[in-house]
Amino acid sequence: MNTLSYKTISANSETVTKEWLLVDAENEILGRLATKVAMMLRGKYKTNYTPHVDCGDNVVIINADKIRLTGNKWDQKQYVRHTGYPGGQRHTTARQAMAKKPFFMVENAVRGMLPKNKLGSELFRNLHVYAGSEHPHQAQQPKVINLNTIK
Repeated sequence: MNTLSYKTISANSETVTKEWLLVDAENEILGRLATKVAMMLRGKYKTNYTPHVDCGDNVVIINADKIRLTGNKWDQKQYVRHTGYPGGQRHTTARQAMAKKPFFMVENAVRGMLPKNKLGSELFRNLHVYAGSEHPHQAQQPKVINLNTIK
């Protein structure tokens, strides 16, 4: 029996192949979009996935201002931040956040699904979210991905 065929392959920064992917967020539900994008950023669908290495792809999300939320989340979902001063807790509803920064909700949802360490910060830099249908990454020739085909 040839034991060389049973060696475990561990990816590193030299052996990883990264692609550019384009995702259209129009009429996509926020949480379902974020889980699939986080999986693509992490590289979990690749055969050479290694947990401690950035194996994922660069993801460009367009039409972030056209996402959907189910139920009453537009008015009931709240984003909480703190100014750093006593009594400085500030609440923003999803509707107010969308009016102010259309890309914030998508970025926040994806960031929450990535690891909370240096690797997560590195993976988050591979995400590019735009409110409209235009993006400055035409030169990278991103491949259009249909989220319904990803499991």
